[in-house]
Amino acid sequence: MSIRLRLLLSYTAMLLITVILFVAAVFLIAVAVTGDVRHVRDLYTSRYAVMPLTEPEETVSVETKFLGKSDPEQLLDAAFLRELEQRLAPVQAGILVRKGSEIHHATPMLQVPGMKAALPPYEFGNLHVRDILETEGRFFSYVKFDLHFADKTEGGVYVMKEVSPYAELTRSLLPVLILFLLLMLALMNGLLNFLVSRSIIRPLYRLKTATEQIRDGELDFHIEQSGRDEIGQLSQAFEDMRKKLKESVELQLQYEENRKELISNISHDLKTPITSILGYVEGIRDGVADTPEKLEKYLDTIARKAKGMDQLIDELFLFSRLDLGKLPFTFERLDIGRFLEDYVSELRFDLEEKNVTVEFERQGSAVSAAPSTPPALVLADRDKLRRVLANVVDNSLKYNDKPEKRISFSLQVDTGQVRIEISDNGPGIDPRAMPNIFDRFYRAEQSRSTDTGGSGLGLAIAKQIVDEHRGTIKASSIAGEGTAILITLPRVEGAEA
Repeated sequence: MSIRLRLLLSYTAMLLITVILFVAAVFLIAVAVTGDVRHVRDLYTSRYAVMPLTEPEETVSVETKFLGKSDPEQLLDAAFLRELEQRLAPVQAGILVRKGSEIHHATPMLQVPGMKAALPPYEFGNLHVRDILETEGRFFSYVKFDLHFADKTEGGVYVMKEVSPYAELTRSLLPVLILFLLLMLALMNGLLNFLVSRSIIRPLYRLKTATEQIRDGELDFHIEQSGRDEIGQLSQAFEDMRKKLKESVELQLQYEENRKELISNISHDLKTPITSILGYVEGIRDGVADTPEKLEKYLDTIARKAKGMDQLIDELFLFSRLDLGKLPFTFERLDIGRFLEDYVSELRFDLEEKNVTVEFERQGSAVSAAPSTPPALVLADRDKLRRVLANVVDNSLKYNDKPEKRISFSLQVDTGQVRIEISDNGPGIDPRAMPNIFDRFYRAEQSRSTDTGGSGLGLAIAKQIVDEHRGTIKASSIAGEGTAILITLPRVEGAEA
């Protein structure tokens, strides 16, 4: 059974139960008052259909009825009729006598236009003695007795009283009003059911359509929130779920694409040196390396290729652990100025024989080389930070084709951060390649030779490590003049660990 039908049945049942209980209560009260079921109709007739007679009206009515049967001619006596009028005056009632088709006598209050025409016709047997008549917009209740005068003329005597037109209208329209009330209740029930069901059913239909779209894998749509009620909250929850599912699917697709790319890159980067190694091994087996010098050259090449493969695997393993968040970091408060000075000193010693100039400069008024300057502290993993610097330097040296190579380190300390810039005098990077240099396996040159292009993981690893330090790493380059890598790390307060 649908919710719409259940709502309709529930509202209808509530309406019927309310009406039945109301009618039953009225009926039981009526029975309790009258003492008999048969008297309920009489109660309505006497209390509502026609107003009950007052004592003077009742007395005069009985008396005129008696005279109508025993001495109808006395009802034509003017003096007697005036005496009856005096008795009815306190209750604002009057007497009217009709003989034939003419009014023989009428109390002044009953002498209104159209009264003669409004009187009911002669009724043999007096079956309907009480009713209300209307003339010229005025209503009169009466109790009558039809009779025959001595000359056999038909006539009647009426005890009459003017009643309120509003009371008469209510009396005559009471059944219609009750029926109208029931009809309005039914219409309101239908309208309420329509409004409530629309506010519930339509959002549920939208949710049903949304779930079918999600089931079919369609996530590029929006679930409209119908309101702030429970249905609206449910719609918002479904919309949040759709967004999360879409993000999850997109992330999964990206992971799958990255996995395929990773496998392709690894296959390419391993296949090239392996093919080279196999070629040299075949050359040795076939006796191509027929001199000790050639054999030594072949073996050196094989060793170099194998070492490159080993380095690639190490970097790949490191990047994988960084990407999965499984590489532990040992953070400590580190004086970044002293750390860079020590690293630059070691680097100068290592590159002294390779004709590479290494420079270091501390910039900014907040930092100076004076011993009294307080240290600029960062929260860093010493070994991982050295790996970042080493990867940047290796990348710089690998692509620098100048006869006199230069690498410059610059440190600037600001209020809440430190800025480390590593620049070189190399050939620079193609502007089209700049957005991708921190992607894994990306090389600015297109040859993908491991002899010149490296593994393509150095800067990607550097970025992962800097991200773990809550820092940033960016690159800028001018063709023919060199490249600069800018690393930003947040400062911390306290003493060096």
